[in-house]
Amino acid sequence: MVWLPGAYHGAQDFVTAGFAEAVRTRRAALDLIFVDLELAHVGDRSALLRLRSDIVLPARAAGVSLWVGGISLGGLFALDYAASFADELDGLCLLAPYLGSRIIAREIAQAPGLAAWQPGELAETDEERRIWRYIKNRRAGPPPLYLGFGEADRFAGAHALLAAALPADCIDTIAGGHDWPTWLKLWERFLESRFA
Repeated sequence: MVWLPGAYHGAQDFVTAGFAEAVRTRRAALDLIFVDLELAHVGDRSALLRLRSDIVLPARAAGVSLWVGGISLGGLFALDYAASFADELDGLCLLAPYLGSRIIAREIAQAPGLAAWQPGELAETDEERRIWRYIKNRRAGPPPLYLGFGEADRFAGAHALLAAALPADCIDTIAGGHDWPTWLKLWERFLESRFA
């Protein structure tokens, strides 16, 4: 599983928060790769293309099953990857993903809802509309998409819009906010439900 961090976070933060230790203590058959991203990569597809060329395609060529996980802004990157190259992933694990501005969330809610919303013409750099079009058009089949978030998360309104498009067994909500303790608990619950 390749993990993409949120804004102002990096690969080391996953280790410090206990993500690797959670895998070790459960003896899960899962290798982790933690990737560094920079805010400069928002709207710049070079980070996705490098992820694809350096990690995803070599793993696929070796026959490795590959999930991509993202926290906060990393969730936006993970969804953008899936929207662009969905057939290259075996699953997505999104913890409190940033799903775009409140403007687009309000637009979808007023449509009313994702089924009625129309993304319109997309610019190459419009990752927000691209990911919401992907969410709208994807089916319940592969790759599976798991969503976890804290009930007091500042992006919970957008998370609810995404949750409405997913099967109930792919959604996990717990008490908590937009923080590492909440994300670690969601990660542990994901591991126990998917990799026990």
